Amino acid sequence: MSNYIAIFRGINVGGHRKIPMESLCKEVENLGYKNIKTYIQSGNIIFTAADHCSDLEIAERIENTILTTFGFEVPVIVRSSDELQQAATENPFSTENKPIESLHLTFLKETPAAEALRTIKTYSYPPDQFEIRQKNVFLHIPEPYHKTKLSNAFFEKKLGISATTRNWKTVLKLADMSQF
Repeated sequence: MSNYIAIFRGINVGGHRKIPMESLCKEVENLGYKNIKTYIQSGNIIFTAADHCSDLEIAERIENTILTTFGFEVPVIVRSSDELQQAATENPFSTENKPIESLHLTFLKETPAAEALRTIKTYSYPPDQFEIRQKNVFLHIPEPYHKTKLSNAFFEKKLGISATTRNWKTVLKLADMSQF
């Protein structure tokens, strides 16, 4: 058994796609996952699952359950606790004494294709910065995040992969909570 984190895109935001966390936990438990914990209402669940499942398989199972139970599609991105711990320690911007409020992590559903990576590196929106490492996009956004062009939609369009972003405080909290 391993610990995982499921990160949901766009639930319980602005009164749209509402899913009570208690109901979501029950559905995740019905899939056979254990030790379920949530963090904030925007959709972060920590749980234990069998080692033989891939991140993509777990995400697909949860997405199908949400569609069946709640009647709408929600992209779900899954990381193992180890993957999240690694991301928490390798943020290239956190070593530059940037304010924690300016740091974010965009989680990609899978590793982008080489051609998409080459193309996206041609985009620049100073003072905002990004660096892609495997399935993670590390962001330094000095102004409020909602003003950046480096949004989920930007990365999804340019990379052709589902994405969702969390601020750095949330990333660190999830990393901490996933070690149980």
